[in-house]
Amino acid sequence: MRRDGSSRPAVTVLLTCTMAFSMLQLFLLGAFGPRLVAELGVSRTALGLTTTAGFGLAALLSPVAGRLVDRLGPRRSTVALLLITAVALGLIGAAPGTAVLFLAVALGGVPQALANPATNKAVLACFPPERRAPVLGWKQSGVQFGAFLAGLPLTLLAAGAGWRGAVWTAAAAALLAAGWAAAVLPPDPPPAPDAPKLPPGRVVGRLAAFSLLLGCGVASVNTYLALFGTQRLGLSATVAALPVAVLGVAGVVGRVGWSRAAGRPGRAERLPALLAAGAVGAALLFAAAGPLPALVWVGAVAVGVFAVSANAVSMVLVMQRSEPGRAGQDSALVAAGFFAGFAVGPALFGLLVSAAGYGPGWLLVAVEFAGAALVAAPPALRRARVSVA
Repeated sequence: MRRDGSSRPAVTVLLTCTMAFSMLQLFLLGAFGPRLVAELGVSRTALGLTTTAGFGLAALLSPVAGRLVDRLGPRRSTVALLLITAVALGLIGAAPGTAVLFLAVALGGVPQALANPATNKAVLACFPPERRAPVLGWKQSGVQFGAFLAGLPLTLLAAGAGWRGAVWTAAAAALLAAGWAAAVLPPDPPPAPDAPKLPPGRVVGRLAAFSLLLGCGVASVNTYLALFGTQRLGLSATVAALPVAVLGVAGVVGRVGWSRAAGRPGRAERLPALLAAGAVGAALLFAAAGPLPALVWVGAVAVGVFAVSANAVSMVLVMQRSEPGRAGQDSALVAAGFFAGFAVGPALFGLLVSAAGYGPGWLLVAVEFAGAALVAAPPALRRARVSVA
């Protein structure tokens, strides 16, 4: 890929949109959760299990997807993931019941597995080292653009055209994005031999464990926040989806800002633990929102600024520490941890809420974020000791 700068803005926007589409189904399930429960008869537990189906498959496929992207290149991978996304969204829109919904969400796990390694490889190929951290921030913020799209414009469209019409509109947009990727991204080099299957480094392993716990909490918020608003706070389906949009906007700002900070020397190692610790407070705000519903909006902002942003910082760390030729594989391993959290978290949350209510559910999310902070703390503490010395 060329680095002459002529196509860099277009590539940045494209990669941001690609990340938005790769995770859009999660946010649609969360934003349209009350409608799915009412029209398709999906239980709260089953709603969490649909997320488990998609992200469980994404976690299983991620190591294979990373090696595949390293071999084939980002252009082919990006076009493929957008096409599969369009098919998965189309199936969600056509689902007559829970079974087809599960199938569609499981299929959506394939583009989720491809998204981080494909877009990270594109950043490496298209941008010089000094520009990569800001571009990664914008690119990772695409996931939160997806949350905003699901929480506001697609929810408003669903109010007039129905939730199926809104999902089909998203599927058509994914098809257009696939054509755009084919036109904007430079051709891939010839397929390279498979990279050596070396064990991941200590940093990658720690980031994968951090991402697992972080993903458990983030996915629970994304999947159940709107349903919490309707069932516990007395909000309408349309209004209850708006905190998802607020979370998305806060996540965009947080990911761009914190990724820029992580690009400065010595900063990236400290940030994951600090951001996860901040996310604990956000979960506690949700737990306290029953008698004080306004706290749900503050909590949504805090989740975006802290928890969601921590994932972008972890990707900056991966790109800084990956060995040559392993960027796709290392990105995929860290993403696999995040996806595994997305698979497990909502299912646990749904079971706990069904048994004990939303209060204990949000406390579980706080514990998950606290665990992520503890996993990420040793590098930050070492860096602090070095600074003091």
